Amino acid sequence: MGSFVGPKDWGHLLTAMLTPFTPDGQVDLDQTAKIASFLVDEQANDGIVVSGTTGESPTLSGSEKLEVLKVTLKAVGSKAAVIFGAGTYDTAESVHMAIQAEKVGAHGIMVVNPYYSKPGQRGLEAHFTAVANAVSLPVMIYNIQPRSAINLETETLLRLAEIPNVVAVKEASGNLGQISDVCRLAPDGFRVYSGDDGLTVPMLSLGAYGLVSVVSHIVGRELSEMIHAFSNDPSTAAAIHHRLTPIFKALFSAPSPTPVKFALSQLGFSCESVRLPLVTLTDAEKQVVLQAMNSVGIRQLQAAAR
Repeated sequence: MGSFVGPKDWGHLLTAMLTPFTPDGQVDLDQTAKIASFLVDEQANDGIVVSGTTGESPTLSGSEKLEVLKVTLKAVGSKAAVIFGAGTYDTAESVHMAIQAEKVGAHGIMVVNPYYSKPGQRGLEAHFTAVANAVSLPVMIYNIQPRSAINLETETLLRLAEIPNVVAVKEASGNLGQISDVCRLAPDGFRVYSGDDGLTVPMLSLGAYGLVSVVSHIVGRELSEMIHAFSNDPSTAAAIHHRLTPIFKALFSAPSPTPVKFALSQLGFSCESVRLPLVTLTDAEKQVVLQAMNSVGIRQLQAAAR
């Protein structure tokens, strides 16, 4: 396998990969491997995050999460970073999953704000510290207030960044003022990744390093071009951003990851099914996604994607 020991090796574009299910609701490991290869080989992703919220992690068992990790590592682990979403609302379970992922061979760990419990800043700091101290792998913190109902404040994040293996943050707070402070105050080498496709260019202008994306399932090459264009030709990056805006909106027009699972199914993958409490898109919701795909020239049922 390749050596992806820190964010400089994870690259600029990572996909928060969806988890495909069979018609009877089981994790489809064959499709998992095919999708992972498609994301790296066809969609120009530098890395993949498995078992994040886009992967419907709250409905996956621990053993299912580890199987997805194993299959993804086998499929692309020699040529792309594979980061494991270990975070839950249970610190002990998050620690356990991080340890197991390290044993399996993950290249890094992502840990989300513990959702539902709504701990204060001291609780958040203790939670992330416990997971980071349990492994030697590099850790990416995932700050997403809309899903967790809590915000990781900048002062807390900066203290966590002093832990040697806490090396990156996926910032999806939506607060550009806070993100600006994080980019300005974070220690050298600490990477800030956008966790919101539509805010990537604004975040790059503030000093962000890259993107952990949902939309890159279907427009990864364009997003990679956008990120790499920004440093030398920001007008080109802005033009790509504007062209992709309909996709940014459409793939979050219904509860994620339902829209992106439908979109990727249109490229020949069997991945539309979701687990309750999510439900598949209505016909009207599907039309929103299809219209956006057509507007940016994405051809349905691409032969290369099957």
